[in-house]
Amino acid sequence: MIRRLTFLKSMKTVTLSALLLSLLPVVAAPVSPVVVTATNPLSVFIQPNSPKEGRDPFFPASNRPYQLAVLPSAKASEFNLDLLVLQGISGLPPHRLVIINKRTFAVGDLGEVSTSQGRIRINCLEIRAHSAVIEANGQRHELRYEEKQ
Repeated sequence: MIRRLTFLKSMKTVTLSALLLSLLPVVAAPVSPVVVTATNPLSVFIQPNSPKEGRDPFFPASNRPYQLAVLPSAKASEFNLDLLVLQGISGLPPHRLVIINKRTFAVGDLGEVSTSQGRIRINCLEIRAHSAVIEANGQRHELRYEEKQ
């Protein structure tokens, strides 16, 4: 019994010594610092206009990247304000949120919403108690929230 304990203690010492010696070159290796300069871009993403320019790496068979992403800048007279629906307002005055065409916006958010005529890019400028002021196609509009009864 005593021989086994002595053997196990010596094996433990030998194993720990071998482990430390195997890690020594990794710890002692010099580390070169990584320098990132402001002139080197970290990432650049280009939206392809056709399958020849590129494809979506996660959905290679999808045609979504090549579809018209935003409605062409329509004239103000062609823009139909009825396409945008204010569906809800939540939050307290300093941090209010609105839902426009199933998309959530805070003050200052810029995004696209889907409509029956395509996608429209809007900018949320102000959120009031029962309305939201947005900018779409270069013009300001106020969308009013009407509760359904």
